[in-house]
Amino acid sequence: MATGRSLKDLLYKAGMVAFEGNLDIIPLSVTADSRAVSQNTLFVAVRGTASDGHQYIDKAIAQGASAIVAEELPANLEPNVVYIQVSDSSEALGQIASNFYGNPSSKLVLVGVTGTNGKTTVATLLYKLFRGLGYSAGLLSTVQNQINDKVIPATHTTPEAVSLNKLLAEMVDAGCTHCFMECSSHSIVQRRIAGLDFNGALFTNITHEHLDYHGTFDNYIKAKKMFFDYLPSTAFAITNSDDKRGMIMVQNTKATIKTYSVQKVADFKARVLSNSLNGLQLDVDGSEVWFKLVGSFNASNLMAVYGAALMLGEDREQVLTVLSGLNSVNGRFDRYVSPNGITVIVDYAHTPDALENVLGTIKDLRTMNEQLITLFGCGGERDRAKRPVMVEIALKFSNKLIMTLDNPRHEDPEQIFAEMQKGVSPSNFKKALRIDDRREAILHAISISNPGDIILIAGKGHEDYQVIGSEYLHFSDKEVVAEGFSKLS
Repeated sequence: MATGRSLKDLLYKAGMVAFEGNLDIIPLSVTADSRAVSQNTLFVAVRGTASDGHQYIDKAIAQGASAIVAEELPANLEPNVVYIQVSDSSEALGQIASNFYGNPSSKLVLVGVTGTNGKTTVATLLYKLFRGLGYSAGLLSTVQNQINDKVIPATHTTPEAVSLNKLLAEMVDAGCTHCFMECSSHSIVQRRIAGLDFNGALFTNITHEHLDYHGTFDNYIKAKKMFFDYLPSTAFAITNSDDKRGMIMVQNTKATIKTYSVQKVADFKARVLSNSLNGLQLDVDGSEVWFKLVGSFNASNLMAVYGAALMLGEDREQVLTVLSGLNSVNGRFDRYVSPNGITVIVDYAHTPDALENVLGTIKDLRTMNEQLITLFGCGGERDRAKRPVMVEIALKFSNKLIMTLDNPRHEDPEQIFAEMQKGVSPSNFKKALRIDDRREAILHAISISNPGDIILIAGKGHEDYQVIGSEYLHFSDKEVVAEGFSKLS
């Protein structure tokens, strides 16, 4: 862990432009959050989307900060404080955090996964695979972080730079040799991953998402591509050649480029032989293998994992053997069957592409004699353009759609529902129903189902909370499903 590194050491590769004061001092902590500043802290003033850290420099000093890193230095400098001007505070924070914890990523085989859908599944399967192959390994994901068998709750898809490097350092201390992590578009743009030494990177796919943050789809694409642009020549970059923007991601990378596919010729190729509720049978580069995961989209995820393992030097037969025994990730196509034969699928799908993938998989598995009910909501204060699109997709595949709340946050639910309603054509009015309370909506879906029917509950998956206003209230789709099943006669 971090011990005794001078300010001069911490600023290595941090883009220092100028400084005032003694660089030989030894900060006890590093933070970009003024609320976390204590005696002898190095405070990095970062420009965020909600606030500008430069506004909190005086507060940080009042709380005991001994050094300030900023893009612009204050007009009046305190005599006992060291000031460092950098070209980019966000970039500097990542590098400083890495230096503070002894550059832990350089002591691990670090592989990052980015894309709109599939990040959690691919990163988690890689973690499970390497644990199954006998390695000590860490995981940084949306669902949870893990250091070998120790579970650490996740608050962000990709933690902020200081927490991220602290976790990586803990992995090194625990004897981990590998770490697999999700890299969100936010973390890439905000440079939370600056200073990390990646051995490899994977691209899953890209569809409309997070336009509330990135503004345009083009900006979102550039955010994902930036990850590959920064890779060193010693790394590998594996991209999904089935995605029409797959090759765009790697067009400027220095890394070794490899491809995977379930539709065309690629370095790592699979063909779906059979797909059922019990799993997938694939032809993987000429070998027939049965996997527990369900759905053609998971065939793609499995190829990303397979490709990464081979690029990391693992034996092909061992990789396929371990992979074939792995279960899916919590909240991804979780299947529950009631005593009278109603099937409920709980899935995290919260983008148009993810929802269409799940519904397409269900369609492939249906007899068409049963009813398919889809239930989901759209998150408040998030990409609004996808709301009517998701409703159109749901109605295309389903016999009935129940629109409900997801995580409304501070947004007026009426506005969310109004925008979802735009996806309901006049011919589909009778198929669409609105029930605001998510618990009531789930219980209603179960109550109107007959044996053999299928219910898809999408959007929240593994989450065990609902965000209403600023409150995180306990809520689990799975718990409500169990409640609904218990009420069936």
